[in-house]
Amino acid sequence: MKKLIIDIMASIKDLNPKEVWKYFHDITQIPHPSKNEKKLVEYIVKFGNEHNLETIVDRAGNVIIRKPATPGMENRKGVILQTHLDMVPQKNSDKVHDFLKDPIETIVDGEWVRANGTTLGSDNGIGVAAVLAILASKSLAHGPLEALFTVDEETGMTGANGLEPGLLKGEILLNLDSEIEGEFCVGCAGGVNVNAKKNYNEEKSPSGMVAYKVMVKGLKGGHSGVDIALGRANSIKLLFRFLMQAEADFNIRIAMAEGGDLRNAIPREAWAIVLVPELKKYEFEAFVRNYESVYRAEFAETEPDLSFNCENVAVPERVISKDEQYKIIRAVYVCPNGVIRMSQSMKGLVETSNNLAIVRCKEGKFEAYNLTRSSVDTAKESTAWRVAAAFQLIDASVVLEGSYPGWKPNMKSPILKTMVNLYKSKFNEEPEVKAIHAGLECGIIGGVYPGLDMISLGPTIKFPHSPDEKVHIPSVQKFFDFLCETLREIPAK
Repeated sequence: MKKLIIDIMASIKDLNPKEVWKYFHDITQIPHPSKNEKKLVEYIVKFGNEHNLETIVDRAGNVIIRKPATPGMENRKGVILQTHLDMVPQKNSDKVHDFLKDPIETIVDGEWVRANGTTLGSDNGIGVAAVLAILASKSLAHGPLEALFTVDEETGMTGANGLEPGLLKGEILLNLDSEIEGEFCVGCAGGVNVNAKKNYNEEKSPSGMVAYKVMVKGLKGGHSGVDIALGRANSIKLLFRFLMQAEADFNIRIAMAEGGDLRNAIPREAWAIVLVPELKKYEFEAFVRNYESVYRAEFAETEPDLSFNCENVAVPERVISKDEQYKIIRAVYVCPNGVIRMSQSMKGLVETSNNLAIVRCKEGKFEAYNLTRSSVDTAKESTAWRVAAAFQLIDASVVLEGSYPGWKPNMKSPILKTMVNLYKSKFNEEPEVKAIHAGLECGIIGGVYPGLDMISLGPTIKFPHSPDEKVHIPSVQKFFDFLCETLREIPAK
């Protein structure tokens, strides 16, 4: 097995464009989950110094590298190439992997590169690799360049939020964090975190009960913004829907429950330890099997691998008090989740959504974490407070934090016009210009540097933020070629 992985890892360095895949391979070997990018920052700084480029680490931990214009291109507008360094650490439950220590195991699967049971980190590792390849190039023609590598994009955008005015000199910003080649993103949603916490009383487990671990598994998950409109199931919502009926029909008692692990990922797995009257255990087991059939029928198209089952476990000593169990189940059940409203100005775009991302209920403490998104700031605030209200009704403490603005599209952008025309002439096809229901750093950076002309682009990446994440190899070549051509065609000041 180890020999297979070594061969696979060597093979991605042989993919084209070689300079991009070389750097991406390096990135996969350096653990860099959100808030733990230190080693990758060190690698980037070392890279800048080795190439004799001006390299700065700002107070937020972002890295800025400047590369002078090639001879004859000094009069071009300055371009900022912007990417984020962190990746989402998601793995399958049966995968042994420590994101703080272990490299990502990459697999070439036909026209795709994926990881072995974990997220790949192509979001935004391919963008980072492309920027490094451009900075290292001695043959590419370009005007003045700045590379902005931000930290902690996935969990709080603290790098972008900590960016100070006056550091960047460029007039154009190309964000390389989009996930469909041939699309130019010109706008994005803002977001806010909604956190609910509550202490609850426990009591001794009643006698005459048997215990089961009820589990939801096999869901696709995915990005809580980009994928929110695809109809994928939320494991937490499935679990608590079941718990609500099981409470009514079987008088179950709950010892603990847990689901989801990242705020910006649709939760794929959830479980609960429940107590059932011993006399009804066979009836309960049949009830679980029936629910699996119901769920598999409801989500036949979107969740073909859905699993809902139970297994016997030891009876725990304590359970949630009956009245608080009743309240917690209903608060989670009623919490808004998924698409709230579609955009009225751009067809097919989600305007507002909420992702019930994480629920933990154990040892007297209840926690629920949500990410509310909207391209309309007032709608974002309204939906966040609607989510808050579901938990305030059970006397939970609710905090709204980490709010960040959206990015309003500018359809008259000069760089947009340049890139659309260039794409049509180079590939004989029309690029799609769109906004996305996800948080890009452009909105935050544009707030600090309001004069920037911004576009986001990237290669084709499927299923980001999940262990199914994969990047399309031919699209990486096409994306990189176009990016290099764009830098050659940047207009004069």
